[in-house]
Amino acid sequence: MTNRRITLAEGDGIGPEIAPVVVEILDAAGAAVEFERIEVGERVYRAGHPAGITPETWEVLRRNKVLLKGPITTPQGGGFKSLNVTIRKTLGMYANVRPCVSYHPVIQTKHPRMDLVIIRENEEDLYAGIEHQQTRQVVQCLKLISRPGCERIIRYAFEYARRNNRQKVACFVKDNIMKMTDGLFHRIFNEVEVEYPELPGSHWIVDIGAARLADTPELFDVIVLPNLYGDIMSDIAAQITGSVGLGGSANIGDECAMFEAIHGSAPTIAGQNIANPSGMLLGAVMMLTHIGQPDVATRIHNAWLTTIEEGIHTLDIYREGTSRQKAGTREFGKAVIERLGRRPEILTPVDYGAGAQAIETDYSHAAAPRAVKETIGIDVFLDWEEGTPANLGTRLKDCAGADFELRLITNRGVKVWPDGYPETFCTDHWRCRFIATSGQATHAAIIALLGRIAAAGYDFIKTENLCTFDGQAGYSKGQGEG
Repeated sequence: MTNRRITLAEGDGIGPEIAPVVVEILDAAGAAVEFERIEVGERVYRAGHPAGITPETWEVLRRNKVLLKGPITTPQGGGFKSLNVTIRKTLGMYANVRPCVSYHPVIQTKHPRMDLVIIRENEEDLYAGIEHQQTRQVVQCLKLISRPGCERIIRYAFEYARRNNRQKVACFVKDNIMKMTDGLFHRIFNEVEVEYPELPGSHWIVDIGAARLADTPELFDVIVLPNLYGDIMSDIAAQITGSVGLGGSANIGDECAMFEAIHGSAPTIAGQNIANPSGMLLGAVMMLTHIGQPDVATRIHNAWLTTIEEGIHTLDIYREGTSRQKAGTREFGKAVIERLGRRPEILTPVDYGAGAQAIETDYSHAAAPRAVKETIGIDVFLDWEEGTPANLGTRLKDCAGADFELRLITNRGVKVWPDGYPETFCTDHWRCRFIATSGQATHAAIIALLGRIAAAGYDFIKTENLCTFDGQAGYSKGQGEG
């Protein structure tokens, strides 16, 4: 077999310790890969590259298509952005896949029958990273959810379940509160679910879903979530299997893919030969299945299972009475190599087959149906702290002019005018809703309204047009609005 060229980034902290161990195991198992090494992360940040990566390195990633990566440290302060998020989004790696399996009775856990996979949308949601400080007291983060983004991750989840002989798929969202953003994710889940009749779907509000996941994880098989919930839930799920250090992760796109451990760079234990290389190794196993080498993936994974089954454990999972030998990072890697070709006897052996194939999703019909869009008003956000909501409402009514009616004012989403309550706490951030008296708001009329507001001495910091789509409101309504 011709060697597949893979980009390798050792990363920061414990990365330079665990990555060589993983490479040594891959070589010993006969993986047909060759590595092109790159440097990304903390040293690159400190060298003046705010993304933690150089332009030349981007070209290596784009050429090789597959990256095996150690954990990265994002420096605190200085406006540095997460390199993981940047790579995932820049190279279109929309699906994050994290198997979470308990290894009872070898590794202590309260959930011996846990075996689930969390599939997280990787590009949208609050992780768009669009944040602003709008007033002295208030900052905002935009939550962006798109129909194509929802459909392709949900289809990926169902296809993954089908390819890997999983039995059901659950969706976690918070659409009882965020009815438009999370509501879109839930609605598309319902649309896609009917195309997979052999895979029952279920919907959970994320808070009770998280509670049940932590208490009774055997209820779940495949879980698909928006980005932020998926990030949180996948770490919780990994930890309750026995250790977050055992989790591998795949980031899959149409063109590129990245494989890594789910844990961080753990700088406090770097250089001590005590880090667990299992997370990165199991990420590499997922990489081998992705590039079409399931036999090597099977060989390595079964050797790893045999190693932990025989009680050879790194410090993070070592337990008196259960473990037999406390192994360092390098020693653990050698133990895995010594067991290549063996299969576990207590734990369930793996055998990668059809599920090893790369999954392609068809979301060509994900575009929303054409709809008649009409602008009927505008929300104007003000930075203001000079009086009461009643004062503000009286003054802004004069700014509305003949084209608009001031319908309501809210503060942090709570209506404070008209008919607000004095007990409601207010900051300096106000949303003022103007509805067109004619039923349609032209751009010229909106600009004139903003001109009147500015002339009256108000600092408007943000606007949002209020639109209907086929007559249905495309915005959240305030208290008392029809």
